[in-house]
Amino acid sequence: MKKTAIAFIVIVLISSGVIAQKITGSFPSLANQNVKLEGFNGFSTYPISNTEISKEGNFELKYSKTDYGVGYLMAEDNKPLFVILSGENIALKGEALSVSETIEIIQGDENQLFAQYAGEHPRREQALSAWEYLEKIYKLDSLFAKQEVPNKAITNEKKRIITEDSIFLAKLKPKSYVSWFLPTRKLVSSVSTIAQYRTEEIPSAIAAFRALDYTDPRLYKSGLYKDVIDSHFWLLENSGRSLDSMFIEMNLSIDRMVGNLSTNEKRYNEIINYLFNLLEQHSLFKSSEYLAIKVLNKSGCTLNNDLAKQMETYRAMKKGNIAPDIIFNGDMLSARYEGKSFPKTLSELKSKYTVVVFGASWCPKCSEEFPQIAASYDKWKANGVEVVFVALDDNKQAFNNFAKGFPFISVCNYQKWNCPIVNAYYVFGTPTMFLLDENRKILLRPGSVKQMDAWVDWYLVQGNPFPNN
Repeated sequence: MKKTAIAFIVIVLISSGVIAQKITGSFPSLANQNVKLEGFNGFSTYPISNTEISKEGNFELKYSKTDYGVGYLMAEDNKPLFVILSGENIALKGEALSVSETIEIIQGDENQLFAQYAGEHPRREQALSAWEYLEKIYKLDSLFAKQEVPNKAITNEKKRIITEDSIFLAKLKPKSYVSWFLPTRKLVSSVSTIAQYRTEEIPSAIAAFRALDYTDPRLYKSGLYKDVIDSHFWLLENSGRSLDSMFIEMNLSIDRMVGNLSTNEKRYNEIINYLFNLLEQHSLFKSSEYLAIKVLNKSGCTLNNDLAKQMETYRAMKKGNIAPDIIFNGDMLSARYEGKSFPKTLSELKSKYTVVVFGASWCPKCSEEFPQIAASYDKWKANGVEVVFVALDDNKQAFNNFAKGFPFISVCNYQKWNCPIVNAYYVFGTPTMFLLDENRKILLRPGSVKQMDAWVDWYLVQGNPFPNN
């Protein structure tokens, strides 16, 4: 074969990532164990390579340019050692992958910088928090406020620590992976400290989160995909704002995130799905509703069917809409209706308010919530609130055992998620509740029995006026 042909093949192999970079290690205490290297794709991980460590404690693993980002090495103790997969060969030695203090990085500039910063930055943060604490004492306590020398020394030391950290990051090569990764990791790791001790930094931290590009492959491969979303919205939730202000800020962040995702459908679905579920789990329903309606009304990227259907509940069943009537087909139970005929439809119920709640005997949360509903029922009923339980069970005995003692109407047709009532109300989780007025107008989507009980106490028992909206 001609030299030019060989050279061409080598160039193709290198450019396609076939020729891999190496990670070598010397860990005698891990002899004969299996070690693996895994990488990150968004919220998930994937295997890159694995091998058995020799009896002398040596191993070699390979990765390619497609793995560019962050990975982790893990032996049989299942404790990871994170590494930067930036295209450089990496050589390590030490006692255990899980004990970073014992590890020496012999080769790999970016990994040496990563390890150095990972060791120094937390110590700077700890010292900075200590100086912050002392500064408050010396400024607020009259015994110390007059001491100008220590006050000035504290201010200077804080500036020195911050400057030292900034200089380290500024000296990183602009096109290196660590020059992007370390400031992003710093942002995520400092959130709780900022919220508690350095509240003046909250606006700049939120601005930094909003500036992140969720289509950036560096972020996608960083292992921080979940952390940046969690930290961003945790900071908004714990920033000391009023509830209304918090939701306004969350919606601004949603606007920014959704806006820069429109060019990548895969990322779009991953992020929207994760964020929507995060907001729901934290009972931030105003923002999950805002996200759902924004996404459903947006042209461009297509949502996967399951996510679209889940979000549709906020558009079709939003506050102020009229809920569908319910035809009671199937088995019906209620301790109050023994010997009496049941109503045939929801609209036949003569009550000023009705809570329609969807659940099932197989739902763990329902086993907690439904006894609470039963315990609150007499008070609710006395204040004009009726309850209808639509069960998603597919077993008659299970439904009977679960619902037979409830004082309110329980209905089940054993079709589970295919039940027409479930589909008409766009229910995709249990328990799900809707509070309706006598005209079936949706007044509230309670996130829990406690929220519903608080509504009854505030508006019906105490007689506070309903809000205009």
